[in-house]
Amino acid sequence: MTDYAPIDCAVHSGYELAIMHRQRLRLTWRGNDGITHIKMVIPTDLRTLNHEEFMDVLDEQGNTHCIRLDRIQHHEILQSHG
Repeated sequence: MTDYAPIDCAVHSGYELAIMHRQRLRLTWRGNDGITHIKMVIPTDLRTLNHEEFMDVLDEQGNTHCIRLDRIQHHEILQSHG
């Protein structure tokens, strides 16, 4: 059994659009370690594993993160440069 709590469909759709348009996001999320992370990222994929949903992202340092969607506390779409 998992403690995953499904997210709102409108929020999920917003993440899908951000992936399609390669929009940069400022994400705040709680990691598996309980630490809160705030990073500017480009979302690259959404996936489901063991009935939990995750977003793969690439941060500005080139690191990838796999974030469980219900652990995202805040997201903000950043304006593109150019």
